[in-house]
Amino acid sequence: MSTSENGISAQNYQSAKGFCVTAAFWLVVATLAGMILATEFVAPDLLGNLSWLSFGRVRPIHTNLVLLGFVFPGLLAAACYFLPGLLQTQLYSERLGLISVWLWNIILACAVVTLAMGKTQAREYAELIWPIDLLVVIFFVLVFYNFAMTVKQRKEPVLYVSVWYVLAAITLTAIVYIVGNVMWAPTTGAMTGMPDAITLWFYGHNILGTLLTPMAVAAAYYIIPRVCRSPLYSHTLSLIGFWGLVLLYTHIGTHHLLQTPAPTWLKVISIVDSIGMIIPVTVVLINLWYTTKGKLGEIHADVAAKFVFAGTIIYLLVCIQGPLHSLPQVQRVTHYTNWVVGHAHLAALGFSGMIAIGGIYHILPHITGRPLYSRFLADLQYWLILLGVSGFTISLSIAGLIQGNGWLNAETVYRILPQLHIYNVIRASTGVMILSGALVGFYNITRSLFLNRQDLSANE
Repeated sequence: MSTSENGISAQNYQSAKGFCVTAAFWLVVATLAGMILATEFVAPDLLGNLSWLSFGRVRPIHTNLVLLGFVFPGLLAAACYFLPGLLQTQLYSERLGLISVWLWNIILACAVVTLAMGKTQAREYAELIWPIDLLVVIFFVLVFYNFAMTVKQRKEPVLYVSVWYVLAAITLTAIVYIVGNVMWAPTTGAMTGMPDAITLWFYGHNILGTLLTPMAVAAAYYIIPRVCRSPLYSHTLSLIGFWGLVLLYTHIGTHHLLQTPAPTWLKVISIVDSIGMIIPVTVVLINLWYTTKGKLGEIHADVAAKFVFAGTIIYLLVCIQGPLHSLPQVQRVTHYTNWVVGHAHLAALGFSGMIAIGGIYHILPHITGRPLYSRFLADLQYWLILLGVSGFTISLSIAGLIQGNGWLNAETVYRILPQLHIYNVIRASTGVMILSGALVGFYNITRSLFLNRQDLSANE
């Protein structure tokens, strides 16, 4: 019976396999929804007047599936592999892990159906109706219990920083989700006035800040030292980065509301903490990049590490943009424009999404006992996603600056829209690359899991 690098039988990673398939499948659905949206910008009447394909219904399907259907399960798959290894014990309950996999897929399917039917709470990133919200919280409780019990029965006394990040992500997100979705008001899922807007963006920004970011950093902290075969540069820096993220990121959501009657003191806190995020981000990147010093050959030779390393570079770009966006003078030009859409895609797909794919490719040989089905397809997906998200972000950034400057100069909408057409065409074209990358990845991952008969030991 084959074993992973952690010394645990490959048969004991059923939940990790389940989350790998979940992420690969929903990435295809999410990018297909994104292509529908991009197409509607270029040719609004092409798809007819089908209500369930209207922009207002497809857009929340796309955003929820990217964040919760692809990135989170991909990072969770990696966590289900590296937590047992770091703790020197098996996952507390693979049965509970599989229940979590099925529950999460049921949640995602219900989300697609209800959003396509127009059943929504009409709050950005918090569109899911109350019964689905309840299932989401139950899911987080199950995952937390499984991980916490694994920590409790560990044989390794020292908790590596990746364990800190994963447990914090699950715990904080469960709390943030309940508050941000106003779950104590099941009939509306919302409050009224500015308190609702403040609560919404406390949640909306923290989906990235307390869920995807710590999970992605946890995966990077595990994979990069493993591939480089060298210890993490500094454990102290890793803890500084962890506490900096927890203390600063949770307060910055109000920088989405600088042009609203939100309390001034709350706006100031959000701006200061947004600028302060430069510190934990810089600490994390210094720690990871110094670990790779003199080891870039190993990074280039390992396709999973290439995804992760590219994700860390994009993390730097995202966290340069983010603090700048929080400045009122910058927001006068960029807010409510395509610039913000480009930034969101760079963060979700470019940073945490690239690391999620890298995490899946890193663990696949170890949870199956066989090599990756195709290194070529993995490399192809790498370039399709990287070039696609780069072109997507650049085109939307240019379009956003055109919009912002036009509005500052009191230009009317009908004069600005024709100027955006070519950038919407580029947006759709790069979307084809991203969708193609999703399809290639789904084929490669499923073949690696179920239809790949090569033996890992024969290739070592």
